[in-house]
Amino acid sequence: TRFGGDQPVYINIIRDPVNRFLSNYFFRRFGDWRGEQNHMIRTPSMRQEERYLDINVCILENYPECSNPRLFYIIPYFCGQHPRCREPGEWALERAKLNVNENFLLVGILEELEDVLLLLERFLPHYFKDVLSIYKNPEHRKLGNLTVTVKKTVPSPEAIQILYQRMRYEYEFYYYVKEQFHLLKRKFGLKSHIRKPRPRPEFFIPSPLETEEPMDDEEEDDEKWLEDIYKR
Repeated sequence: TRFGGDQPVYINIIRDPVNRFLSNYFFRRFGDWRGEQNHMIRTPSMRQEERYLDINVCILENYPECSNPRLFYIIPYFCGQHPRCREPGEWALERAKLNVNENFLLVGILEELEDVLLLLERFLPHYFKDVLSIYKNPEHRKLGNLTVTVKKTVPSPEAIQILYQRMRYEYEFYYYVKEQFHLLKRKFGLKSHIRKPRPRPEFFIPSPLETEEPMDDEEEDDEKWLEDIYKR
């Protein structure tokens, strides 16, 4: 807007940080099912010893690809272009939260994608009408299955614990966004289908409020709320 343009309507989806890291790690090496020997095309310059580097070795022996700041990527995106956005810490975390609150119509959670699509259809029907039925279409699901990462494995519990420690700020941001998303779902009468969460290390912030039931009291008109969002 400082250049005289209209503010766009920003939307985004984030996913569990460790899952995102693991998908990226193996995708860079082996690609997905969309092409034969796709891993040879994905990163042709990657040395064989790097391509077949065991994920546990990468994490436990502190290879650059598996250590900070390489694991700090969701917050910098939402934080912006300030140099401090690239430094893992409270400043970048709080600025990222502020940008989510002030500039985004919706930031959803990939693990609850169907609810994200339902909200997008409600907020932006011109673009997302019938999006959930399209998503559930068998042909679409067939194409989606081709994007599954090849040769993806789960690291050891010790390695996962280290990843959690290195991605502490990423998880604080992820659970903050998840809490805001659940509150938004409650406001519009969507129930959260909560899976049993996996154990998290003791240093983590408490789990956000799991909003399994819709709110009974509607203090603010839904359409008025949307109008206010668009005016930001």
